[in-house]
Amino acid sequence: MRNLVLAIAATAGATSILFLLLRRHREAAGPVAHVENGFEFTVHAPLRRAAVLFGGSGERAWGGGRWNPRFLYPQPERDQPGEVFTVAHGHVRSTWVNTAFDLDAGHLQYVYVVPDVQAAIIDVHLAPKDESSTSVRVLYRRTALDPAQNDHVTELGRHDRDSGKQWEAAIEEHLRSGVLAAP
Repeated sequence: MRNLVLAIAATAGATSILFLLLRRHREAAGPVAHVENGFEFTVHAPLRRAAVLFGGSGERAWGGGRWNPRFLYPQPERDQPGEVFTVAHGHVRSTWVNTAFDLDAGHLQYVYVVPDVQAAIIDVHLAPKDESSTSVRVLYRRTALDPAQNDHVTELGRHDRDSGKQWEAAIEEHLRSGVLAAP
């Protein structure tokens, strides 16, 4: 029950922040780009083992050096509903909030903001295909926070659409290594 309350509070808080940021920027700067793109692939692991790979910490197992979140909450670091972390993107840092974290149901969602650049929602849905494989569907929703970022956000959307094969290859390589991600 506590996890459900935390997840609801995190979702409400993240949605409110996103709404306020988007409203402020739309009023002040004019029309901004919004793109939605996604991809699907299969993970050759049961649902529960596959699901842990999509937490902020769990992604370290297959994300390589490009994925290195710094957890603000919880401490010590662990994947859970409402987790909050930052990720460096060159000279800027994004802030991520988990808004859905249900490993058994195969649903994880994150909202993140790169100040003055974009706000994004990443929605991950996993479903068992059979005993040993899981179907993964990822949807990115990105909104520029400044019209000057419209082209950048649109390009990121194109990249999102084409990321499925990269994610699948990295996850499969990790699974072949035999190392388990922490739940």
